[in-house]
Amino acid sequence: MSWKHALGSRRRAAAADLTLAAWRGVQRAGSITAQSAAGGRFASFGPRSLIAFPPGAMFGERWIQVGDATMIGEQVTLCAGMMPGHELGDMPVLMVGNRCVIGRGSHIVAHQSIVIGDDVFTGPYVYITDQNHSYADPDVPIGRQWPVNSAVSIGAGTWLGAGAVILPGSTIGRNVVVAAGSVVRGKVPDLCVVAGVPAKVVREYLPGPGWSRPPAERTEADR
Repeated sequence: MSWKHALGSRRRAAAADLTLAAWRGVQRAGSITAQSAAGGRFASFGPRSLIAFPPGAMFGERWIQVGDATMIGEQVTLCAGMMPGHELGDMPVLMVGNRCVIGRGSHIVAHQSIVIGDDVFTGPYVYITDQNHSYADPDVPIGRQWPVNSAVSIGAGTWLGAGAVILPGSTIGRNVVVAAGSVVRGKVPDLCVVAGVPAKVVREYLPGPGWSRPPAERTEADR
């Protein structure tokens, strides 16, 4: 290797290190905290919470509460309302609890009420919404029909796997595991594992036997 080639390699390595260090500095500077101007636009923002840089789409912060010690990953969309400037009344419509972790690239879009309990963790690219398109009129394109809202709640201690979708009207209990890629609608009880499209209970916790398959899921080997 010639000295010119070696020098060029060292320069490229140094440039890469400087670029990485600069990007990390930008990430630190761009993070949203309770002390930042962006954090001050929220209805409330926990003193030890953080939204990583770069964020996703973000508007309606006035109707969004973020609890304490909660970490929201890069490119996470947090929206309240249909568009910036949409008036939603006096009360928050999106509430994220304490000590939550929201994975990279997730979308949480609230219009009426989304309540995420304490210690809820999500994988990346989870989608949670309380609004869906209506299709009541078969003569009108679905995208032109007025959407329908239905409140969503996610119980404390729950884990949402990567790519899970939580549809309007879902009520998820505490300490629930939602398997990756599942689509949840309706009511999910406490202390269970749900999977599939639509998500169904595949394991549940019962006093005594502990974690086991529900009767409908048991095979001959389980009996």
